[in-house]
Amino acid sequence: MIDLAGCRDFLITNQNADGGWGFHPDSPCAVEPTAWAVLALVSRPFGPLQVEACARASNWLLRAQRSDGSWPPFPGHPLGCWVTSVASGALLLQGGAESAVERGLRWVVNSWPAEGTLWWRLRQAVFPSRLARQDSALRGWNWTPGTASWVEPTAQTLIFIGTLPPTLLSAQAVKRRNLGEHMLLDRMCPDGGWNSGNPLIYGVAGVPRIGPTAWALLALRAHSHRPEIQASLAWLERAYGTIRGGASLAVAHRCLAAFGLRVPPLAPALEKLYAPNSFFQNVLTMAWVTLALSEEAARLAQCEGSASA
Repeated sequence: MIDLAGCRDFLITNQNADGGWGFHPDSPCAVEPTAWAVLALVSRPFGPLQVEACARASNWLLRAQRSDGSWPPFPGHPLGCWVTSVASGALLLQGGAESAVERGLRWVVNSWPAEGTLWWRLRQAVFPSRLARQDSALRGWNWTPGTASWVEPTAQTLIFIGTLPPTLLSAQAVKRRNLGEHMLLDRMCPDGGWNSGNPLIYGVAGVPRIGPTAWALLALRAHSHRPEIQASLAWLERAYGTIRGGASLAVAHRCLAAFGLRVPPLAPALEKLYAPNSFFQNVLTMAWVTLALSEEAARLAQCEGSASA
């Protein structure tokens, strides 16, 4: 049976001895699954085992942070990357690491994708691309330094910036947030939803995908009134019943519920998916499932409290 307590137990049991998590049980620690495990475990109710696990993981993340404020995908890797936003967000929610969060934010704000470089602009001027349609002046964030903007790292970074208190939001951070939001809107597929980056390829409309669409919508919640957002929500609602992966189902469930839309209970749907793909051996998937179940439980508790008041 899949439930919130069991998912939390899985994460706590499979934490490595040094405090981090790998992508799979007993695999080397990586920043992405460690940060997401913290985000999942710091949710309420916050028991003693969760407290200890999150404290150890926070220490691991602090040790993994580079001197420039970024986080690499794995400790010791020479370059920081997009996981800086997720690691900073985890430490922000955990609390007690303000300096590390501020340094991570500075790196994120000053990290620009390749579209802004002189070489990129010259190449586009001399050899304009006919493959894809997009406004290269609208820059978000990339997966790795020196590459172009993509939907998912841009969405993850905007979600992190959206959690920051106003005291940490510099004028430059607000500027980057606004530019990133415009970039996501520009990359939307013509009929709603997102794929990884290109809305039109050789004049043919791109096909939306569950993950990029859900993350982009979560990043753009402040713009829910826009018709493009409503069209994308409608696409995700239609596609919800076709999802066959635990990670995609958890992220889509979180997204639709965050916009106040009705979604079926998550646990029964996850149980149907578990037999064919055994996603319980994937730490990242389990962290997202834990988050979705935790948020669902919080909403149910709130509804019950309102009904009894």
